[in-house]
Amino acid sequence: MENIDVMVLRTLRNWRFEGKRALLATVVRTWGSSPRPIGSIMALCETGAVVGSVSGGCIEDDLIYRFTQAYAVGQAAQPDQETTIPSGAPQRVKYGITADEAHRFGLPCGGTLELLLEFDPDAALLDGLVKSLETGQLMQRSTVLDTGAVTQHPSDTPTELSIDDVQLVNTFGPEYRMLLIGAGQLTEYLATMALFNGFAVTVCDPREEYSGAWGVPNVALTKDMPDDVVIGFKPDRRSCVIALTHDPKLDDLALLEALETDAFYVGAIGSRRNNDARRQRMIEHLDKTEAELERLRGPIGIYIGSKTPAEIAVSIMAEVLAVKNGVPLPRDMDVAYAKNTQEIAHNDPGVLVCGIRP
Repeated sequence: MENIDVMVLRTLRNWRFEGKRALLATVVRTWGSSPRPIGSIMALCETGAVVGSVSGGCIEDDLIYRFTQAYAVGQAAQPDQETTIPSGAPQRVKYGITADEAHRFGLPCGGTLELLLEFDPDAALLDGLVKSLETGQLMQRSTVLDTGAVTQHPSDTPTELSIDDVQLVNTFGPEYRMLLIGAGQLTEYLATMALFNGFAVTVCDPREEYSGAWGVPNVALTKDMPDDVVIGFKPDRRSCVIALTHDPKLDDLALLEALETDAFYVGAIGSRRNNDARRQRMIEHLDKTEAELERLRGPIGIYIGSKTPAEIAVSIMAEVLAVKNGVPLPRDMDVAYAKNTQEIAHNDPGVLVCGIRP
């Protein structure tokens, strides 16, 4: 499953090239709880077709009702109802200002969000934006609020959406990427979860007995040596590299290559003992220092008592998403800490665990 922003912008571009009227909605502000974060986008076609999301569905339905002919089939439009997508400058609209509106639009208690609606975006500009994103280029798009005029250019640094009385500035990035070393059963579960979370996934395993049986669609598979694959993969700040083979010959050098990049997450599967042994190997035989290995994660995942490959994949995916989203995890969710605490509690029933006496 590809990056949702690219999917929305590509679909919007196609509608506009087909001569269809359409609008682009962007979440520009939220107050209290909100079903979608700032920067979320959706596109609405004059036919009533929608791609993307700005809420749980109710706001999308309201926009369809207000701006398309979809609801006019079989029923008369209200005299004061605008049933076509208008022209002109962008509009700012708020939902959930009152408790009644929050209930009507399915917003959480106290939730309010503001949208910017851009009408009939230029097809050629959308085409340039989509093509740049498809090549992995980070792009900044600016919309003048008084006129709807759009400018866009490549950007080196991801920035948060900003809006003032003059313009909206939003940065669109390429897909997040995940490189998995090893093509075993755990990798199949983790790759599938990553796809559904919008990651482009590459799996590397030179072992024919594993790579030959790989069967997850929409995942790039390579049989080259992992350290060479990491170099060619060129991990950036939207990339993560995870070793899942338990084989030092495959994992160690690849992990060291990944630590030399800007990858936001670099980790390896294994017990506390195995991870300690890996670090010791890297220090003693590969001349690395503790400081150079500081970013190496292991044991990976958050502690949920995982037993099966599927549960372990959930644990790892949750930690990757937390790191990606900048969410600090409580120490008692760290696998090594939680297991150590659990062992202490097992050996000494008088020890409190998470405030509860066993």
